[in-house]
Amino acid sequence: MLIYVCNQTELKTKGKKIMNLIIIFVLLNIANVIIQTVKSIATIKCGKTMAAIINAVAYGLYTVVVVYTVCDLPLWFKVVVVAVANLIGVFVVKLFEEKGRKDKLWKVEATIHFEDFDEFKTAVDSLRIPYNYFCIKKYYLFNFYAETQEQSRMIKKVLDNFDAKYFVSETKELY
Repeated sequence: MLIYVCNQTELKTKGKKIMNLIIIFVLLNIANVIIQTVKSIATIKCGKTMAAIINAVAYGLYTVVVVYTVCDLPLWFKVVVVAVANLIGVFVVKLFEEKGRKDKLWKVEATIHFEDFDEFKTAVDSLRIPYNYFCIKKYYLFNFYAETQEQSRMIKKVLDNFDAKYFVSETKELY
């Protein structure tokens, strides 16, 4: 029977290797979640060249993460790291996206019944938000122009109070 006894130097070396593996695994997973989230956003919001570049980087990094996923760490540890990396990574990307979001000019088109016109017009006049309207048979069509998210919320609240049918469209970024 052969018994192998590790000396102190071998134990320290193995400990450092495991610790380095853990650090690399954690950092790679956080980076992967961040770049995958950016990729998802870029695919929708960016042009084809930028989306293609981000997609290429994302899948390149993902390949490295897959290789590290088969490393000699317990499965429960890998699951926890991936879950926490997703919580942190997606939160960080969405936080930066919200901070960088510019206000846009939103056009809200609403249809109001003819009999609700006077009460509705009084309510929207108090908002001090630009609008115009015109009559089409038994309805009034209102067009609101909201410059901020707060104005959009105010318009929506009034429209909901009147059970109005409405449509919202983004027109342009405000600088």
